[in-house]
Amino acid sequence: MTSHVHLIIGTKQEPMQNIVRDLKKYTSKAIVQAIRENPRESRREWMLWIFERAGKKNGNNMNFQFWQQNNKPIELSDTKMIDQKLNYLHNNPVEEGIVIESHHYKYSSAIDYADGKGLIEVSLV
Repeated sequence: MTSHVHLIIGTKQEPMQNIVRDLKKYTSKAIVQAIRENPRESRREWMLWIFERAGKKNGNNMNFQFWQQNNKPIELSDTKMIDQKLNYLHNNPVEEGIVIESHHYKYSSAIDYADGKGLIEVSLV
């Protein structure tokens, strides 16, 4: 989505909060760097200013605040719940009017469930 991310992730060893923390840390640095280095990004100065200002308000940060601090994790305890949430995730871009069919959204795993190959590896276990 353009303003948020939905994930279905699992872990057998590392606590989930560590995975989310590391994902946010890595992606925030990579995205801020990509914004800095993209000469075609017309909003660069404004976005960096917003992220820096938010970072200064949060004692947990040294420079920038990209992700919100809160997460809304939901434990998916059975296959019915997993299917329900997966359908919600895949339908989100359709409901927002971004695409007509869920597997057309470039940043969705819906293509992997429609016998295609998405941008990242999806484990359909």
